[in-house]
Amino acid sequence: MSTTFQLDTSTSRANPTPSPMKRLTVPAIRARKKGGAVDTPIVMLTAYTARQAQLLDAHCDLLLVGDSLGQVIYGLPSTVPVTLDMMANHAAAVVRGSYHAVVVVDMPFGSYEASPHQAFASAARLLKESGAAAIKLEGGAAMADTVAFLSQRGIPVMGHVGLTPQAVNVLGGYGARGRSTAEADKITGDARALDDAGAFAIVVEGVVEPIAIAITEQVSCPTIGIGASARCDGQVLVTEDMLGMFERVPRFVKRYGDLAATIEADVARYAEEVRARSFPGPEQTYQPK
Repeated sequence: MSTTFQLDTSTSRANPTPSPMKRLTVPAIRARKKGGAVDTPIVMLTAYTARQAQLLDAHCDLLLVGDSLGQVIYGLPSTVPVTLDMMANHAAAVVRGSYHAVVVVDMPFGSYEASPHQAFASAARLLKESGAAAIKLEGGAAMADTVAFLSQRGIPVMGHVGLTPQAVNVLGGYGARGRSTAEADKITGDARALDDAGAFAIVVEGVVEPIAIAITEQVSCPTIGIGASARCDGQVLVTEDMLGMFERVPRFVKRYGDLAATIEADVARYAEEVRARSFPGPEQTYQPK
């Protein structure tokens, strides 16, 4: 375990306390790929809260504070409305709840596309306010100059190619990318451009498998697949998807649990006991001495 828990008697909350384990670093993640391959695939999951980070931290190399929090936490229709304030606040919570994994925070739509200078201002704010170690941004060759600009100024960048959710209005939906030769060539070229620009890792999302394999073989930095291929250098999923918090999930998600059903059953039992006046019982109430 990377984290132990100490009970705060004033709030009855379990707060994380550091275990004798150093947090992983961006260079350590980048160095995992040697000779074109990694010995052990990289594990990444999304996290949006301190408690969630506590539970995931021991098992993950990377925790991604994804702009998917727009849909998962705020019920928004896409990631487009997500703000810098949202990302900074949730990233700070995840950093506070973790001691082992590298915390990466998404740059929200509209916070970096205009220019490298805009991207630097936004990224610097996110890292300062959250304590995260790196940022992630979407886009390929068009963002290569920005990736280089940030990397040269001390901001580690994770790239993201293929299905890029912030561009959903241009893409016309969330379907798999790279089915045509032209699109496949563009996605592969985008990944190479990000690699050359200094990205320490690249998320490859929602592409037909041969593209993911080709990218993984052609770039020097690790690839993190999601709806891509087991042959990527690592994998990422939205934690709520893989735990079964939603009724419908993308095809590429494997549900490792059915947490929604568990929560609903527990809440139903609580409601039943409240209405029957069987809760709270003697164990949950205070009596005169």
